[in-house]
Amino acid sequence: MIILMKMTKKFNAVKPDELQENCIKLIGTDWMLITAGTIKSFNTMTAAWGSIGFLWRRPVAVGYVRPTRHTFSFMEKNDYFTLSFFTEDFRDVLNYCGAHSGKNVDKIKETGLIPVETQNGNIYFEQAHLVIECLKIYADDITPEKFIDKSIEKNYPLKDYHRMYIGEIMNCLKAV
Repeated sequence: MIILMKMTKKFNAVKPDELQENCIKLIGTDWMLITAGTIKSFNTMTAAWGSIGFLWRRPVAVGYVRPTRHTFSFMEKNDYFTLSFFTEDFRDVLNYCGAHSGKNVDKIKETGLIPVETQNGNIYFEQAHLVIECLKIYADDITPEKFIDKSIEKNYPLKDYHRMYIGEIMNCLKAV
């Protein structure tokens, strides 16, 4: 069990084009929690694959979830998802949330994460330093026949190809 201190952190809304963070570091090195659902029923998982950018004249974030993950059903049932980013102090929490399924454990109880509702009723975590709230606008499955670089296939030894979720960034919250 990971015990985190109780905190009351304040967040300020920022526009997506005002973000100064290095998105490759945020996602690929620092990692994030992808969360979908409501305060009564949600799941979160650690992810290190994704992107933030601009598509279809909208600011977007992209998350990838394998259909074998418990979070997948929450992503499918809900219109929104959030991406919560943490400092290195929370590496143990991210490791735990990536190694344990919400089907089998209560990740919130085990980690001490504090879920908070957005104004749209979506979930992020008080301990995050940056939160991106997204409205799903597109989803598609990764399929091996579309790999131009065939070496990508080695990322799928179980043939459990990700579903890609593109979300329009509706809100960005930065801890103050």
